[in-house]
Amino acid sequence: MTTGNRRGDMLTIFGSMVLDTIHAPGGESWEAVGGSSTYAALAASRFTGANMMAIAGTDFPESYAKALGERLVLDGLEIVEGRTFRYEARYEDNLETRVDLRVEPNVSLGYSPTVPAKYRESDLVYLANTDPVQQASVLEQFGRARFVMCDTIGHWIRTKRSSVVMLIDAVDAVIINDGEARLLTGRHNLVECARDIMEMGAQYVIIKKAEHGSLLFSGDEVYPLPGFPLMAVADPTGAGDAFAGAVMGYLDSVDGAGVDELRRACMYGNVMGAFAVGERGVDGLLHLQRQEVERRMDSYRRMICAG
Repeated sequence: MTTGNRRGDMLTIFGSMVLDTIHAPGGESWEAVGGSSTYAALAASRFTGANMMAIAGTDFPESYAKALGERLVLDGLEIVEGRTFRYEARYEDNLETRVDLRVEPNVSLGYSPTVPAKYRESDLVYLANTDPVQQASVLEQFGRARFVMCDTIGHWIRTKRSSVVMLIDAVDAVIINDGEARLLTGRHNLVECARDIMEMGAQYVIIKKAEHGSLLFSGDEVYPLPGFPLMAVADPTGAGDAFAGAVMGYLDSVDGAGVDELRRACMYGNVMGAFAVGERGVDGLLHLQRQEVERRMDSYRRMICAG
């Protein structure tokens, strides 16, 4: 397990494990390890020990499992007979438009996740993007948690909206991108979107705006934070998951999860999202050292004139 957690808390991240095939203007990657749990847990592991929960098929490459095992606790990675989730997409030249070419859930269909006993006293829980029914099932299995955050995407909002709303009522914070916030609430103004999501039950709402950064909402307060500027983007896949993982990893490394801690956590989220998109797949996170994160964080602080 990666060390560095000064409070001795535990962070568990549940989400998808995927083999991604990505076609981007700068190149292609074929069946590379990805998924919401993978990106989030790797980003979190730069700050604290991270437990991962996901399901994969027996075809999941041993080399990937070994590489992840050097960074993460994998007791919650369930390997079952069958094929791992496959995803294929193409990014247009602007790197903003993504066209889904193939989505094969495979062993993820019908998955009934069981939280390992050693995970169940986790103080922080992140429910990364996956079926909201599965997310709720996982949350029910934890004995206690001082902070829980969830994510969702348009597919689940369109097909299982009531389950998404029920989940939001059970967590402390929601992280969601701007398009999905608008889809969930039926509003265009992001301040109104956040207000509606908080009325569903969440205390905090974080709205991701891709390269434009993020917005943190707490009550009537709004904290805008710009994205970290890059000369080039190799692969936008997983940027939002890396953002969320960094938020949770940072929170697990400090005392408290109030608005001040969340604001700083979102700063780290913007920094880690930039590391994720700078290389293809998880390469920008897999071998990243904390010293590199702090150097970029120092640059980010100077850029936004924040303490």
